[in-house]
Amino acid sequence: MSLAPEPLEGNIKFYNLKKLEDLGYDIFSLPYSLRVLVENVIRNSDNKKITEEDLEKIAGWKVGEEFSFMPTRVIMQDYTGVPLLVDLAAMRSELAKRGKDPLRVNPVIQSDLVIDHSVQVDYYGTSYALVLNMQKEFERNVERYTFLKWAQSSFRNLRIVPPGNGIIHQVNLEFLSKVVDVREVKGEQVAFPEIVIGTDSHTTMANGISVLSWGVGGLEAEAVMMGEPYTMVVPEVVGVKLEGEIREGVTPTDVVLYITEVLRKKGVVGKFVEFFGQSLSNLSVPDRATIANMAPEYGATVGYFPIDERTINYLYVTGRNYKLVEKYAKIQGLFYEGEPKYTEVVTINLSDIEPSVAGPKNPDERVTLKELKKKVQKNNKKSGTYVKDNDVVLTAVTSCTNTSNPTLMIGAGILAKKAVQLGLRTKPYIKTSMAPGSPIVVEYLKEADLLPYLEALGFHVVGFGCTTCIGNAGPLPPKIEHDIKNNGLEVYGVISGNRNFEGRVNPYLKGVFLASPILVIAFALAGRIDIDFFEEPIDYDPNGKPVYLKDIWPSMKEIADYMNLAMNPELYKSRFDKIFEGDENWKNLKVPESELYNWDNNSTYIRMPPWFSIETKFEDIRGARILLLLGDKITTDHISPAGPIDPNSVAGQYLKQLGVTELNTYGARRGNHEVMLRGGFANPKLKNMLVEQPGGYTKHFPDGKVMSVYEASELYKKEGVPLVIVAGKQYGSGSSRDWAAKVTALLGVKAVLAESFERIHKSNLVAMGVVPIEIPDWRSLGIKGDEIVNIELNNLTVKGKVKVEFIKGDEKIEIEGRARVDTNVELEYIKEGGILKYVFNKLLHEG
Repeated sequence: MSLAPEPLEGNIKFYNLKKLEDLGYDIFSLPYSLRVLVENVIRNSDNKKITEEDLEKIAGWKVGEEFSFMPTRVIMQDYTGVPLLVDLAAMRSELAKRGKDPLRVNPVIQSDLVIDHSVQVDYYGTSYALVLNMQKEFERNVERYTFLKWAQSSFRNLRIVPPGNGIIHQVNLEFLSKVVDVREVKGEQVAFPEIVIGTDSHTTMANGISVLSWGVGGLEAEAVMMGEPYTMVVPEVVGVKLEGEIREGVTPTDVVLYITEVLRKKGVVGKFVEFFGQSLSNLSVPDRATIANMAPEYGATVGYFPIDERTINYLYVTGRNYKLVEKYAKIQGLFYEGEPKYTEVVTINLSDIEPSVAGPKNPDERVTLKELKKKVQKNNKKSGTYVKDNDVVLTAVTSCTNTSNPTLMIGAGILAKKAVQLGLRTKPYIKTSMAPGSPIVVEYLKEADLLPYLEALGFHVVGFGCTTCIGNAGPLPPKIEHDIKNNGLEVYGVISGNRNFEGRVNPYLKGVFLASPILVIAFALAGRIDIDFFEEPIDYDPNGKPVYLKDIWPSMKEIADYMNLAMNPELYKSRFDKIFEGDENWKNLKVPESELYNWDNNSTYIRMPPWFSIETKFEDIRGARILLLLGDKITTDHISPAGPIDPNSVAGQYLKQLGVTELNTYGARRGNHEVMLRGGFANPKLKNMLVEQPGGYTKHFPDGKVMSVYEASELYKKEGVPLVIVAGKQYGSGSSRDWAAKVTALLGVKAVLAESFERIHKSNLVAMGVVPIEIPDWRSLGIKGDEIVNIELNNLTVKGKVKVEFIKGDEKIEIEGRARVDTNVELEYIKEGGILKYVFNKLLHEG
């Protein structure tokens, strides 16, 4: 079926959703997010990749059935984007080697990469911290950045936002997103709503500006960039009805932590969440973006806010074509006009929310501020020379979630001002940092004359990037680190981030609590986590007078007095033209223009990956051993760390043997599979039930020798033994990290058997040819980890049942697992040995 576009304005046309009513579809009862998908399917229908059957499924809201569509844009950050572009460069090289045209490998849709994940907090607490951190960033990453600059000049439809311009999601929110775009479609200028997929799980933040967007595996993004449609199952859509008003003293961070807790308990994994209700209009776009950002933490694919007056006003303020968006949305029924049908509705009363933090290990572990002291209190505190148990030693205003929100950043500045005026100062043992999501934040803090007060408390700008939230907090001061290690102290961090998984921020912290930027400053003043802010003074002024949190807390009116500075259109217009330029460091990078990348075998950052030379065969798994036996909530940080490489780790030793002195981070080394292979499961907080010691260790069977995961994998490969991993619930939660799946495949793992999987990691495993299989709780089955495993896969079907055997001597445990191969396309990926092989083979044999 093919609908003809109709005139919208001037020479711009659109595909009118109302036409579907004539065909019997009740389009305008669908959730707004699904209407966006319906338009996409109509516009891209070609009866080949996207068919009338796809339209029937999504327009008919046939939950659980698979359909395909074409995302309008792909967005990446450098940690996930570099390995993706390395794969594409390798694909070109391999095609050329086989006598084919390498220029077949090119993104066919707009693809943006924002370099924001590589800056580390080496320097802090000084006016020169920003300059020196950026300088060190370029020194560490010159090979990676040279590669990215080559990619920008060599690939079509690829834009690079150089370092120093902000965090990917704030850049997307403030500049890159159009909400409604106009492009040539079948020879005509056509307007359409954006659908953006990204290689970072918090791509969902753009749902706050009404751009339907979510994170996918880097491998899936590669396929979409190369022109493959994105295939998914028609989702359930949970409506979240917002009622009531936010109380004085409650921040947008408190709101999102509350929503995260409620929806995680409700169970929205793999579902769309859409917000509506009478209180929707009370939330600004930055507040909505804060809530949408943490969709991965509450488990939803998206947390979508429909287009309304707030959206239009934000587009006006930030210098975009708001008139076109408003006209298009109203004609298409995409402008918010009340409650459509939902699978189910969850009601959240904003008046019920109170000040909170979340932690110490997961973002959904909300603790009200008044209950925090009870949770962490210790009777017998150990002390060192400088710090003691329950001290806070790291405070960071960081992350896309909160530093993009003017309410929170202005609030932090006001609290800092009041504190300084009362003579309060940050505790001397705390590492402080502030990494705004955009240089615009600094501009409005300067205009408000609040930046000097933040700096007086040590919160100088250290960079414009993810920093602490991704694990780039840098080391603690040596004397503090030694004090913690030598005395076995349990100390904490408080950050305004969205991720606090074990070992992510700093290996020497007992835990990390997520909090608003305002509370981050408060904890820096208090210096300890076990404080009751409502009953105890935060500190004493120089005259011995107690100062309570209520004495310095910013009121909503005080914050509102400054908001016009943050919403100044000139701020956004002046920066827009500069975001693709880069500083002198970037401009001075010289790269040759060439179709093929010049691989350097001595490089420790960028190496030709092995994906296209590895021979794979889809068959039953026989005689496999269990490489790791794991518990619940194993995150992608456990599987493939992003933070600093320990000099004593397998990866660290490998690099040192090559003469490398600056080890950098795993995230920065993702273009080198040899480093990443050795870093698989190397998180020092990982607990493998096969061994006593934490970290990247396992037991080789049948001899029972304890060795590193990498050494065991290599030994099993020599012996010709396939491997499996056995785990508990929520396996692969956390960041959308394709290397967590890539390293699993490189280690020789053929299947992961777990009680449940997080969505993105499940897809990534499939994309690497590793079969995810849901099984009952392995502890209840009596599995010990020394069994031989057989899995029947030859008759694998979509979501099909598979027979799994665990054998030890004469004993056999036989169960029925469910393969989480959820679509026919995923089944093809598995049988081809992964998505890269699938796309490569199509290119090899086409035309």
